[in-house]
Amino acid sequence: MDVHRVSNHNQMDYNYDNMEPKHGKMLPCPEDRFDSGLDSLKEDELVTEFEDMTVDAHDHTQEYEPWRNAVTEDGDTPLHLAIIHEATEHALHMIKLSHNHPFLNLQNHQRQTALHLAVITEQPLLVEKLLKAGCDPRLTDDSGNTALHIACKRGSLACFGVITQNCQRHLTSIVSFPNYNGHNCLHLASINGYISLVENLVQLGADINAQEQCSGRTALHLAVDLQNPTLVRCLLDLGANVNCLNYGGFTAYHLTYGRQNEEIRCQLFERTAQELRELPDSESDESDMEDLDLSEDELYDDIKFGKSKSTGAGPGIANMNEDGVRSGQSWSRSQSSVLRTMKQQDHDLHCSESHNRKLRGRSLHPLMFP
Repeated sequence: MDVHRVSNHNQMDYNYDNMEPKHGKMLPCPEDRFDSGLDSLKEDELVTEFEDMTVDAHDHTQEYEPWRNAVTEDGDTPLHLAIIHEATEHALHMIKLSHNHPFLNLQNHQRQTALHLAVITEQPLLVEKLLKAGCDPRLTDDSGNTALHIACKRGSLACFGVITQNCQRHLTSIVSFPNYNGHNCLHLASINGYISLVENLVQLGADINAQEQCSGRTALHLAVDLQNPTLVRCLLDLGANVNCLNYGGFTAYHLTYGRQNEEIRCQLFERTAQELRELPDSESDESDMEDLDLSEDELYDDIKFGKSKSTGAGPGIANMNEDGVRSGQSWSRSQSSVLRTMKQQDHDLHCSESHNRKLRGRSLHPLMFP
């Protein structure tokens, strides 16, 4: 018997109206029925497939559960409360049932999302689950901080690592995004002295010379303001530009004037361009120059008025008083610039001497400084 002919005969389909075979449509023969996907599954695998189908249907019906619309007087959702009170199992259950659901990005009255709260409460596991479930890492609270900003501000290395690993798509924009105080993630890490976070941010592509929007200070300016020599050294090693000016025209070296830390001053003196070591003219000097444009009558009208009213006083006394006030006025206009020059010369000399000591040895011959 021809096996192929029998197989072709059995591969006929039937019309249910007249139960006659339909020509041209073939069905698999009985010998090949185990080639189908369903029949090839083992019994255990088949049970697992049905269980997964049941879970999917259950998740679909949970999209309309009323607990997602419940909020407290502070705007907190049940997920917010579970995170705040560290009810991890309940939080994980709600996250699982809300995969890619807008519920995950709901904000309370402080505009905090569940992701913000998970970072604040230092729960990196929930941070990871929220990000993988579709929580938006770009949302900001009422201070303009994203979850990554909060991690940098609080020094949370664990949450920082989870966020940077799970939001590669938006990482560049989040790192450079300023909050409402004008500070980006690098500025916050620098202000709070978290050197490891500063190093990680620069490695991730953060602009080390980015200026904060309030006064134009870079991370190096902030480190000098905080008198943190370790952070200053770290930023210099990472390639910070010492010649960068803030909005007032000051370099980081200028900010060392009047500060006690000699190590910071000498580190910056060696690297700052010579033409940028001198302090720029202040606004007080400009106002003094504007006063010089006024006439003597406008400057000393009160002195002349007193002179005309006086009786018995000779011209010598009047001239002496007038000259005395004028000379004092002239000295006051120039004293700030003179003192600044003297202070800067002493400052530069001290740093230059320290630099020379490093080059020549620990001590100098006493005859060099009589």
